[in-house]
Amino acid sequence: MSLGAFVGLLLGKPIGVAGFVFIAVITGVTRLPPGASWSAMIGIGLLAGIGFTMALFIANLAFLEQALLDQAKIGVLAASVVASLAGLAFLSRALPRREPAPAPAVGT
Repeated sequence: MSLGAFVGLLLGKPIGVAGFVFIAVITGVTRLPPGASWSAMIGIGLLAGIGFTMALFIANLAFLEQALLDQAKIGVLAASVVASLAGLAFLSRALPRREPAPAPAVGT
């Protein structure tokens, strides 16, 4: 149970998000924003795996046995942690670095 919830969030979300964006771009419905890359879309898809609230709600509706519900919750929460770390790592490499804004002068 835990593995299914984990894989569903960690792989299903990025595949769904990046896949939908890909289909929308190739059909001409939209285009990538300026400065956006396909790597960034995959990173955003990974971050979508953090969305655990609805997954926990559905697990509460789906499983009457407490043991199964606990396993699903563990899988969902573990996937959320891994998705956040993977998305952060992926986007830190995919997005260009920006120079920090200069601090405003104090007492001028």
